[in-house]
Amino acid sequence: MSNRKILAAFAVVLGAGLVWAGVRYTRFVDRFRPAGAAEKITLQFFSSPKSVTPVTMQTIDGRTLSASDWNGKVVIVNFWATWCAPCRAEIPDLIKLQDKYRDQLQIIGVSEDEDGPEVVKKFVAQYHVNYPIVMSTPEVKKSFTGIYALPTSFIVDRGLHVVQKHVGLLHPAVTEAETRTLAGIATNASIEYVEDSDRVLIKNAAQATEIPGIELDKLSATNKTVVLQKLNADSCTCGCGLTLAACRINDPSCGISLPLAMKIVKDADRANAN
Repeated sequence: MSNRKILAAFAVVLGAGLVWAGVRYTRFVDRFRPAGAAEKITLQFFSSPKSVTPVTMQTIDGRTLSASDWNGKVVIVNFWATWCAPCRAEIPDLIKLQDKYRDQLQIIGVSEDEDGPEVVKKFVAQYHVNYPIVMSTPEVKKSFTGIYALPTSFIVDRGLHVVQKHVGLLHPAVTEAETRTLAGIATNASIEYVEDSDRVLIKNAAQATEIPGIELDKLSATNKTVVLQKLNADSCTCGCGLTLAACRINDPSCGISLPLAMKIVKDADRANAN
């Protein structure tokens, strides 16, 4: 069983679909909210943003993209996969955003699909994705670090600095306000500057792609499914109030979650051996 199927399976177990449905319902309601009723948005940008390291990408249609070409535009680098329900849910909003701000914004989709570019090409054609898509590579992940769950989006300003990282489904109003603000377009948003701790602050690790301290690639397909489901079902006892998976992602240095996680791996190996 591939990682894609494994991750999709335990995403269902954790009810990721319910979270998705709830967010989509909120978006549906917002469409009918009077314009004057919109609340002022507070955006958070990193107080000490890091520069994007030089990177070259190949799009699925054969074009070459370089980070140096983005200078002067706001950029959203969106890590996603065709099997990821929240990723699919936000793509129509990204398509609209790219079309609306085509002169100020460049969205780059980075696919984590393991089945290769042909599957991604079909998806892109079916949903009329209007921004370039590249396949994930070690080089790309070296420039955009800390991708433990999908979707993960990096917001890059016109000077090629990563000013924010969003883990999980993007909120259309916030993303548009970020785009307008960074592009120098008037908006009704205030800004506060926060420290970039490079932590993935998530409570639901349903779309996790990595668990710090657990070498998922060395587990059998059967054991991966068991381990991931267990890590997302059992709570950590360190007092964080999170599952073991979320605790490992949020705080890889936690000395309580790691032994518990390793025990789950050992138990799965023992059960499989029997």
